[in-house]
Amino acid sequence: MKLFNTIRETRDFAGSLREQGLKIGFVPTMGALHEGHLSLVRKAASENDAVLVSIFVNPIQFNNPEDLKKYPRNLEKDLRLLEPEGCTAVFAPEVSEMYTGEKEKQFDFGPLALVMEGAFRPGHFNGVAVVVDKLFNIALPHRAYFGEKDYQQLQIIKELAAMEHPGIEIVPCPISRENDGLARSSRNERLTAEMRKAAPYIHLILEEAKNLAGNHTAEEIIKFVNYKFESHPLLRLEYFSIANGESLQPVSGKIAPGDRAFIAVFAGEIRLIDNIRLI
Repeated sequence: MKLFNTIRETRDFAGSLREQGLKIGFVPTMGALHEGHLSLVRKAASENDAVLVSIFVNPIQFNNPEDLKKYPRNLEKDLRLLEPEGCTAVFAPEVSEMYTGEKEKQFDFGPLALVMEGAFRPGHFNGVAVVVDKLFNIALPHRAYFGEKDYQQLQIIKELAAMEHPGIEIVPCPISRENDGLARSSRNERLTAEMRKAAPYIHLILEEAKNLAGNHTAEEIIKFVNYKFESHPLLRLEYFSIANGESLQPVSGKIAPGDRAFIAVFAGEIRLIDNIRLI
């Protein structure tokens, strides 16, 4: 497994793979790797000749400077985890390598980027799109793998690929969960023992919402979920939304096939997100 820190050597390596006629699978990450990331790497390895993984904590997608400062980083551990999983090369640049002070692109994703995460984290998705656009131009992949936990981000990246990188296939991968249902996330590392014990409640409520979807309206389910969090001693609901799985626009009335429930919850200062297909 090779480790690259510069754009030039990574792009040259990817270019040489392409010249050999090899298919490249790409898994972009911000490090602090867990089983969810590794499952993407394994899937990429099963479908391609080579797998590139990027490890880069992207500063321009963080709204909260404290969140950026406290985001877990452990490159040595990440490399040890990747070695046996079929990873061919890792690109782990410094911020100065990715951002040289030039004016960055501005992307317009329309209504996709204005709801849920876009509403609560202004500018977040442009930051995601800027770095993924750069990474696609560096790793030169045939396929790129993204988990459905960040479902709205996945839809944004599909749109980005259609706009800027039509030759790249975006491969969605199912949410990876702990045995108690909590969606795996690098931020879980920062949960206290008490918060970690409480956090599976998020998925439990999503499952209850799914059970209600067959004979309750979106409005009734939203009211139910808000009620379930009102008196929770440790978890604070930021938003719960039911939206069309493609457009991400809120739905009302009867739940239709493909509609999804989306949730963001604070466990102390740690923000956790999750989603589930309702029907």
